[in-house]
Amino acid sequence: MAVFKTKTAAVSEELASQIGESESLSVQLRRMARKNKLAVASAVILVLLVLAAIFVPILSPYDATVGDPSIRLKPPSGAHWLGTDEMGRDVLTRLLYGARISLAVGVVPTLISMVIGVFMGVIAGYMGGKIDYIIMRFADVMLAFPSLLLAMVIMYTLGGGMMNIFMALALVGWASVARVARSETISLKESEYVQAARSIGVPSGRIIRRHIFPNCLPALIVLFTLNIPSAILTESSLSFLGVGVQLPNSSWGLMVNMGRQFLYNAPWISLAPSAAIMLVVLCCNFLGDGLRDALDPHLNNE
Repeated sequence: MAVFKTKTAAVSEELASQIGESESLSVQLRRMARKNKLAVASAVILVLLVLAAIFVPILSPYDATVGDPSIRLKPPSGAHWLGTDEMGRDVLTRLLYGARISLAVGVVPTLISMVIGVFMGVIAGYMGGKIDYIIMRFADVMLAFPSLLLAMVIMYTLGGGMMNIFMALALVGWASVARVARSETISLKESEYVQAARSIGVPSGRIIRRHIFPNCLPALIVLFTLNIPSAILTESSLSFLGVGVQLPNSSWGLMVNMGRQFLYNAPWISLAPSAAIMLVVLCCNFLGDGLRDALDPHLNNE
């Protein structure tokens, strides 16, 4: 019993030293705010876009579904900053309403794929052996198919609708997350404090919850920000091809598709949602790069 207590105390001291030496997440984010102004600006733009999408009924006096045929295909002006579409609807209003769906499609399936991928990857990396082999071979099969093609097959099979889009994008994205979570888990599994915890009989589930997952979190946060634009681009492609968001709902990809027939005489109908997609993708990538620089201990030690 005395030996057991001695080992437990040693493990506790080791964990305390690990916590004391590592910087908190808030400190790392403050460092990013000081060093990477582009990442901070990207985060501000994303927050403003989310707020505009939430409060668009207050910000815009126009209806996103009802148009005025007398002002159809009007170019940008003081009354309509981004012009009107083929039905006389305000493009800016439709853009902000479409942001609700496009951003939700970017965040929700990414969260689902992260949960599935992290669970599968951590289990595979920690357990090893046949479990690791089976999970990773299944992930390899998923990664062998082009993501857009696989999403199209799923959407053609399940049909249109928001829930089906969420399912399709989550099934497409979990495999890459699982590989990252597995590699992080394998490296952490060999660390001294994990080995010490295993040697005194700490249950595997507790080790994963207390030591493996928290140390995987920085890499997963970066991966989350980088996977959001991928989901938005995939949804936009599906909607552009007619198998994504269906009317009367509106997303940026659907707006691009509906405006392409007026590309020569009213290009603003397609250019506005295209520019919004590009802006969100760039902001998410810049934010992901900033988070990577702030959370990566190897870069911080340079």
